Amino acid sequence: MTSSKKKTAWVIDAKNSYFDLNLKEILSYNHLLARLVRKDFLINYQQTLLGPVWILFQPLLTMVTYIFIFNKVIGVSIGGKLPPVLFYFSGIVLWNFFNDSFTAISKTFRDNVHIFSKVYFPRLIIPLASITTQFFRFLIQFAFLLILLIYFAAFKGFHEKFTLYLLTIPVVIFFVGMISLSIGLIFSIVTAKYRDLSNFIDIFIRVLLFITPIIYPLSTVKANIRWIVELNPLTPLFELFRLGLLGEGTVSFSQLLYSGIFAAVSLFIAILIFNKQGSRLIDVI
Repeated sequence: MTSSKKKTAWVIDAKNSYFDLNLKEILSYNHLLARLVRKDFLINYQQTLLGPVWILFQPLLTMVTYIFIFNKVIGVSIGGKLPPVLFYFSGIVLWNFFNDSFTAISKTFRDNVHIFSKVYFPRLIIPLASITTQFFRFLIQFAFLLILLIYFAAFKGFHEKFTLYLLTIPVVIFFVGMISLSIGLIFSIVTAKYRDLSNFIDIFIRVLLFITPIIYPLSTVKANIRWIVELNPLTPLFELFRLGLLGEGTVSFSQLLYSGIFAAVSLFIAILIFNKQGSRLIDVI
């Protein structure tokens, strides 16, 4: 009687590791990533009055509100000679990318538990799909920002002398995406285990909004409280974004180094926690 060796196709293991990150496996699910991104767009804009126009309408409405309240009524100085439209819209576009990505990623387990409990796929696909969707939205808004920049240069006398800082804009976008992904992953774990902490997300975003130079430039912040704004890793990125695109911004190499290190370390830690806790949360929620 002969015995034949059987090859194991699947191994189901209850153990999970902090370093259980299979990039090859994640890449093999690129088709699922594309479908999820497409689904997000369809869900958000099907059966709506304005459809994809909302991608531009929301930041434009926010810009008008900021100009009226902060610039006209309160009189918050934006420094320099930048047109308020360009100053506010540039900050709003970059903030929307961070805010919308973070918010979507932080709801990874709460919004997708019905999928996670039925079929296996790398859990990281969902956050990656969320940030990819928001990146495409950002590109549309950024393209409109460039149109505004061209309009002000051609008809409003705004003359921008482009420098090498313009080349740093992709780096800024990449770091902002890293920070939103890392913080979003951590909040997705925490709020899945302790649902009442989801209320803290709105408070966190509101506080972060006002310590990020969106409605004001860093140069106008008083020296005795500037350290609070500079402690925010997003601050150098927003300042560099305006410096590269509009020619005005306050940033140093040490501040950029701080933002880069924060983005890399926080994303590394977030992925470790996500890998370790992701599978366990299905039974909890």
